[in-house]
Amino acid sequence: MLARSLFATALLSAVFTTPVAAQTIYPLDRAEILAGSKFDLKVEFPGAVPAGDVKVTVDGKDAAEVFGMKPQIVEKEDGHDLTAYWLRGVSLAKAGKVKIEATAAGKTASVGWEVFDTPKGRVAKNVILFIGDGFSIAHRTAARIMSKGLHEGRYGGELAVDDMPHMALISTAGTDSIVTDSANAMSAYTTGHKSCVNALGVYCASNKNNLDHPKVETIGDLLKRETKMAVGVVTNSEIEDATPAGVVAHTRKRADFDDIVKMFYDVKPDVIMGGGSPHFLAKTTPGSKRKDDVDYLKKFEDAGYAFVTTKTETEKAVADGKTKILGLYNTGNVDGALDLKYLKKGTVSKFPDQPDVVDETKAAIATLSKNPDGFFLMVESARIDKYSHSLDPERAIFDTIMLDDAVKAAKEFAAKNDDTMIIVVADHAHPVSIIGTYDDDRPGQTPREKLGTYADAAEPNYGPVDAEGYPTDIDVSKRIALNFGTTPDTCFNAKPFMDGENVPAVAGATKGTYVENPKNCERPGAVHVTGNLPFDASSGVHSGDDVVLTAMGPGSEVFHGRLDNTRVFRAMVTALGLAK
Repeated sequence: MLARSLFATALLSAVFTTPVAAQTIYPLDRAEILAGSKFDLKVEFPGAVPAGDVKVTVDGKDAAEVFGMKPQIVEKEDGHDLTAYWLRGVSLAKAGKVKIEATAAGKTASVGWEVFDTPKGRVAKNVILFIGDGFSIAHRTAARIMSKGLHEGRYGGELAVDDMPHMALISTAGTDSIVTDSANAMSAYTTGHKSCVNALGVYCASNKNNLDHPKVETIGDLLKRETKMAVGVVTNSEIEDATPAGVVAHTRKRADFDDIVKMFYDVKPDVIMGGGSPHFLAKTTPGSKRKDDVDYLKKFEDAGYAFVTTKTETEKAVADGKTKILGLYNTGNVDGALDLKYLKKGTVSKFPDQPDVVDETKAAIATLSKNPDGFFLMVESARIDKYSHSLDPERAIFDTIMLDDAVKAAKEFAAKNDDTMIIVVADHAHPVSIIGTYDDDRPGQTPREKLGTYADAAEPNYGPVDAEGYPTDIDVSKRIALNFGTTPDTCFNAKPFMDGENVPAVAGATKGTYVENPKNCERPGAVHVTGNLPFDASSGVHSGDDVVLTAMGPGSEVFHGRLDNTRVFRAMVTALGLAK
């Protein structure tokens, strides 16, 4: 009885001493904010708090007075047991440390922000940001082996991404996870603010509507609001996908493609190139995926854009001196380099004249560089990531070589004038490593028997390399063993997927689970690989590893050591002198 009484007393004490949930302030603690950039200040107070009991201060002064704006205070916002305090579209002009305090019901929470300016003024006329989506060290090394060759331990040349004077390790974690996705990782590059998985240009608050979360200004917003610079966004993914969308978008959910197309239209980058045409079409148009009747192709054309759907049409638009181009080359993702140039698989038969990332980069630079005030260009080689998800090493490596060729084209442009900052970085890593060589001359049938490690890892014998750096034959006897560290249950025979992109797993008998693709199990020498991911995973996943950044041009000297991904934004806006 005494023990039960003591237990009850302890339980009652725990109930009454458990702290009430503290208020949450957005932007979060340690945010770095460009002076003059726009953002939403939001505080979420637990429970119902009368407006008169809410107090929010900036360095001890009433926030509403500091920002010259009356706050919006909403009890039970979206039906939640909280009271929301909003100041939307505010900015801070003075650089320095700032303390925000929020008080209600006798409880105070605080965060510290750093407001930074660009004291040196503008040092770069142009900035080109290359994103190799999922571009990890093993991809870089494999591309160098495949494209430049390796003999007696020495490479036959350098990649364009390697031959740059400044380098840093970039950490990519988000506010909610040690492993990021492309949305919040890209958002960090384009806003300077950390966010959570699936979010673009917003902090992740309690709002139910994806578009109502507290916003932070993107570099696309900023450049169009404050400068006369041109802006370009090119990719070989759907243009609405997370990385390209990060230049313009504000949504909690990266899959809001209809809204993202509208955001592209609102910002109006001068050059937009990629796939994903169905979300530009009114829902009454055959092939449309929109849920409304807005025809964004017509809206863009009415706004002066040349609409193009092929490489040939793009080259003509550039030759005709067009200054605004909307290029949509596929209903989905643009095909990767291996299929587009050699195997003619994927959707190449349906879209035979798609440009690759190099073509897009050259066209974008030729168009944007007509602007006397300079330009910002984001270029993504998206399918390094997508082919790594599908455990398709050759396709991932080919698209890494394509990224390198695009960087080479940008460096050739930059060499004409010392006024262009070029940055090459991944948004996140994949768990990939080179573990040796698969050698068909080794005895046995299975991948383990064919794998040579250490002294048995012979140099690959890929076919002759063409002028673009691609080997003309990949189905050879000695191949790079690019190992993926995360897999669903799958079947594997260590041979290239010559008939089309790998599909490692298919839906299982139990809803929401995946099993090995039986077609892969029928390939000669295939073995079953027990996955290490949850059973609802159908493909590989990202890793939380740091990624490598290389850079050149004015302002790039700030890249060294280890940096958070938000510092890429800071470096770009500093080089462009964007603080106001």
